[in-house]
This record gives sequence, structure tokens and C-alpha cells, in this order.
Amino acid sequence: MSDFFKSEVVREELKEINELQYSIYENGFSFDKMDREERVEHIENLSTLLELQRIMYTRLSLSDDPDAKKMKSELEKSVQMLGFPPGTDIQVLFTGMTQTIESLKLKIDY
Repeated sequence: MSDFFKSEVVREELKEINELQYSIYENGFSFDKMDREERVEHIENLSTLLELQRIMYTRLSLSDDPDAKKMKSELEKSVQMLGFPPGTDIQVLFTGMTQTIESLKLKIDY
């Protein structure tokens, strides 16, 4: 394991990201069936996940660690798998996700 991924802060953040992703994926398909309180919690989880992902991407971008650089590159390639053209800045994805979260908030009168 590289020094970057040995960091307790990084490991804890990655753990939290994974837990949030699992929870969101597990509940995401039933959003329309959720009551208002469940929807608010789901949206808050989405917001938290997005913020943690932005922080992790920034950490990866600032690191000289080879494994961190590799992970950053893989994340950038994954943007293409979501349908964005090659070379799309991942910040475009983050912006789109922020807009989606904001539209969900409007949908439930947040």
C-alpha cells in the first residue's frame, strides 16, 4: 500500500465514501416511494458524498504518490463511461451532480 493510502484520514474518508455509496445505491431506486423525511436524508447523503468525493479528488490531484495519480487517472477515465466526451474535466461531473441534488431539493420543497 502506498503512503497516500496508508494515511488514516484518507482511509477513513474512503470508508465513508464507500458506505455512503452503498446506502445511496441501495435506496436510490425507491426515491419516489420515500416519505419526505427519507427523501431529505437521502439528499443529505448525496450532498455529503459529493463533498467527500470532491475532497478526495483534490487530495489525489495534490499528491505525488503514484497510486494516488493512478486512481485520479482512473476517476477521470470513468467520466467517459458516464457518457461524457474524452477529456471532460471531472469538475463538469461534480457541477452536474450538484445541479441534480439542487433539483431534487426543489422536488421535495427542501
